[in-house]
Amino acid sequence: MASSVYKINKGINKPIEFKGLKAQYIAYLAIGLIGLLILFAVLYIIGVNMFICLALTLTLGVLLFMTVYRMSDKYGQHGLLKKIARRSLPDFIKSTSRKICIQLKN
Repeated sequence: MASSVYKINKGINKPIEFKGLKAQYIAYLAIGLIGLLILFAVLYIIGVNMFICLALTLTLGVLLFMTVYRMSDKYGQHGLLKKIARRSLPDFIKSTSRKICIQLKN
């Protein structure tokens, strides 16, 4: 039997990378796969047809992989966190007095 060895590349000051996934996206994929496993088990225990369970789980699994890899490529290590943080910034600051601007001038 030939066993396969997966390499996790990590250089100095570089993010962890596994099969093209960077940093936190490895955890997102793992959590998603665990969720799919639980979903399959619940559907099977409820009594849903086995082929429907498999089809649904496989479809959601493919969507999960495509989404996580796309986010990893698009945003990189910190990009998704920056995008989420950018949402919390206000569009404008409303001020009814000029006191703040006058104090900054002095």
